[in-house]
Amino acid sequence: MRDILSDLSDAMSDPDPVRRAQIQMKRPLPKRFYKEVSTDKAEEGFRILLDGRPVRTPGKKLLAAPSQMIADRLKAEWDAQAEEIDPAAMPVTRLVNTAIDGVAENLDAVFDEIVRFAGTDMLCYRADTPDGLVARQRDGWDPVLRWAADAKGIRFILVEGVMHREQPVPAIQAFAAALSDWRDPLALACVHTVTTLTGSALLGLAFAEGVVDADKVWLLAHIDEDWQIEHWGTDDEAFHRREMRRKELDVAASVFFDMPR
Repeated sequence: MRDILSDLSDAMSDPDPVRRAQIQMKRPLPKRFYKEVSTDKAEEGFRILLDGRPVRTPGKKLLAAPSQMIADRLKAEWDAQAEEIDPAAMPVTRLVNTAIDGVAENLDAVFDEIVRFAGTDMLCYRADTPDGLVARQRDGWDPVLRWAADAKGIRFILVEGVMHREQPVPAIQAFAAALSDWRDPLALACVHTVTTLTGSALLGLAFAEGVVDADKVWLLAHIDEDWQIEHWGTDDEAFHRREMRRKELDVAASVFFDMPR
């Protein structure tokens, strides 16, 4: 079982959902080797068992969830595999594996990466034309920035155009202080997923704090893209990539809210 899980690691770990699908298409899927999937409670959390044997991550650590609800999601993914094991159909397993193998071992690095995102946050870079796009950015993004300033003391500077501007050190420090409430491997993995999929650490934090839900996060993250689509259209490949990224965000959101509080 460990060898099979190791074979799946590349397909389950690439951050781009389209790239993961491409990797998976290039190799034969391993056969399902188990009959029964179950869960039990252990010191490490709620384990996933295949024919009574605990599942290991690609990094050979125990696959365990912090809540029964997340364990049930993992169980459902493993149970849903038919004759072959398809990693593309196991997004919760991939996210939990990432938290256990990647984030837990590099918590500071992942935390710092989210903070770096905040230094160039998408919500701070505004169009100067056309007026309709300017208004959409203002109406959608300003409430998040006001919340960050009023509730967390995060006071970022807005910039017209794409020229980089350093954000004030106190603002970055305030963001890092707010993010510290989520220094748990799985929680941070979820926030990191939201941040990278949207290009906004502020949206990731606002999501974690319950200020915006997944639907609102997605809408705010795609104001510019939606404007482009309305005026110039899109193509099938771009649409497919966007749909896959939305599914990734929904998985992160559902796992995050199933974590114990």
